[in-house]
Amino acid sequence: MIQRHTGGMRPTTPDQSPIVIRTALSAGDVDAIVALHDRVYGAEYGLGRRFAASVSWSIEAAVASGWPDTGGAVWLIDRGSELGGSLALTDEGDGLGRVRWFVLDPELRGQGLGRRLVDRLLSEARAAQLAKLELDTFSALTAAAQIYRQAGFTLRWQRETDQWGPRIQMQGYGLTLG
Repeated sequence: MIQRHTGGMRPTTPDQSPIVIRTALSAGDVDAIVALHDRVYGAEYGLGRRFAASVSWSIEAAVASGWPDTGGAVWLIDRGSELGGSLALTDEGDGLGRVRWFVLDPELRGQGLGRRLVDRLLSEARAAQLAKLELDTFSALTAAAQIYRQAGFTLRWQRETDQWGPRIQMQGYGLTLG
């Protein structure tokens, strides 16, 4: 549902709480991003604790290397008092950016938020003069794949894995920025 406010369109949750998109990490955000991934992907795809641990490790490694302060960006969707979504861009060096930690609470889907976040990420990547972007996902995330393909990403590889519990088809997408 989209609610009109002065200054444009502002999305809301089903209970009419406004959605706020933040672009800076605050205390507790890393844990909230991990918990959201665990809650959403655990319930929808049966991904276990190894998946949440992998997300945690990758975010902690990025933060330890200076992200997002020294390169890259983050978009966090607050809905009321809880995190409802996230998307991040990390600068991997040599002109390569990585799209990471993209998740939306099911109640926030279908409003165009994911597409808007990816558009913001692409603008940020171009402003940072990144030459190409890569991302890893899995085949069951068809709505996200559609957003990526519409943004110009192409499927570069796929392989089966059971590293996070059930057998899934991992996929790698790439985009050369012009």
